[in-house]
Amino acid sequence: MVEHERPGKILTKTEKMKRMQSAKNEDVEFSAEVADHDDVEAIRRSEAADRRQGRELHE
Repeated sequence: MVEHERPGKILTKTEKMKRMQSAKNEDVEFSAEVADHDDVEAIRRSEAADRRQGRELHE
């Protein structure tokens, strides 16, 4: 992140794209020990959507 950035500064399109790319590349760890019901439900829905999308691609 930029060291001396004003809190209300409006980012350019290039700056936004750079931040989005770096955010996509970050690893996110999932801990079943600290997951709540909503987290587990989100994972279940995501897996179901992945299966549906996979079927659509193969048809």
